[in-house]
Amino acid sequence: MAAVEQFDVYELEKQVENYLRSHNAEKISELLDGAQLNDIISLIERTSLKRGAVIFRLLPPERAGLVFDALDPYHQAAMVHALGSDGVGSFFEDLGAEDRAMLIDELPPEVAARLMRELDESDQEYTNVVLGYERGTVGRAMSPEIAEIYMDMTAREVCDLLRAQHEDLETLYTLPVIDRARYVQGIVKMRDLFLAADDVKMSELVVDSPTVSVNDDAEETARWFLPLSLLAVPVVDSNDKLVGIFTFDEAQDIVESEDTEDSARQGGSEALKTPYLATPLITLVKSRIVWLLVLAVSASLTVQVLDVFEGKLEKAVVLSLFIPLLTGTGGNTGNQAATTVTRALALGDVHKSDILKVMWREVRVGLMLGAVLGFLGFLAAWVFFGIEIGIIIGTTLLSVCTMSATVGGAMPIVAKTVGADPAVFSNPFISTFCDATGLVIYFLIATSVLGL
Repeated sequence: MAAVEQFDVYELEKQVENYLRSHNAEKISELLDGAQLNDIISLIERTSLKRGAVIFRLLPPERAGLVFDALDPYHQAAMVHALGSDGVGSFFEDLGAEDRAMLIDELPPEVAARLMRELDESDQEYTNVVLGYERGTVGRAMSPEIAEIYMDMTAREVCDLLRAQHEDLETLYTLPVIDRARYVQGIVKMRDLFLAADDVKMSELVVDSPTVSVNDDAEETARWFLPLSLLAVPVVDSNDKLVGIFTFDEAQDIVESEDTEDSARQGGSEALKTPYLATPLITLVKSRIVWLLVLAVSASLTVQVLDVFEGKLEKAVVLSLFIPLLTGTGGNTGNQAATTVTRALALGDVHKSDILKVMWREVRVGLMLGAVLGFLGFLAAWVFFGIEIGIIIGTTLLSVCTMSATVGGAMPIVAKTVGADPAVFSNPFISTFCDATGLVIYFLIATSVLGL
């Protein structure tokens, strides 16, 4: 089924591009009328911003509103720039407060202010509540649009309230219940509310629920929240009073976004805001060049090591044959450990205080990997180059695997401890460090065994 949908998207993109080149707006409108909503969203996000704006402009108002709501903030901002605040004002109003805040982050202040002025008083208030919290916190990602449901209210009163406010609420499936001082007492599930008699009070239906603080880190909270299989969780302020709700959908979006950024950084580049095919070439270059320059400077360590041991290489040229094997093995071992620990940190399986436990585990893993690889390396080198070279290669592989696994496991935790992104200590950095250190170990062992 997925393959068929992908083909439809690509075919739609091809036909739309043909009609764009021939300036045939009527045919494009016909294509869009018959296309699935998800296909239109994918089309706009895959194509250039200029073409995306043209496609968006040709959509009927109702479909345009649905598409605008589903676009990421970057593409929403592009539509605002292309069509002006007047052209998207109604769509901006239909967004949730947290989505408006994310879009405002992408807009120039004067454009954001103009859009805010077009909102009614309650929407302005909700949006300003979210904007009042720091980026990256739960407060910036929550929805403040919630119904005030008190412990002493009856099921009938709550149902009447929900009917009156349902268009403005983020979710109806998980309803926080508070006392008159706004302290969270738990939640009521819609199913229980629906089945309850009219005169049953919320105090009889409420069940316990975890809460999160507006100042909690959004990514950490999202990763903690997703495995709980809850639809939403109440959000409280510094006084433990209810201010909003944090939904499963929002948590999922945060985790997907962070995972995308981490994957890019572990590869030594910055994450792209736009799909690959719609990203200008100069943007692709900029996303990679800084990291490549930093890594090139770091790689000079390897050059310096080779320069120091140049004389020893001249006396035993055979040693140079094994340099790619040893540096590659060290880098790969370190990368594997770093990737595993970075993921464990993200999932909450490992914490900063676990660094010694992680290092001890990786020492043992490295020793076992090194023992296997070292034995095989010893046999191969012994057969072709003699017992001394075999001992050097086997011992070096054992040492390099142990060192690389330990360093690779520790680096993400060190990054977390000093407040840096663990993904910044990415695979290229670990490879460079392990290359240089591995060569030092190699030549020291060779010097000792061969008496160079």
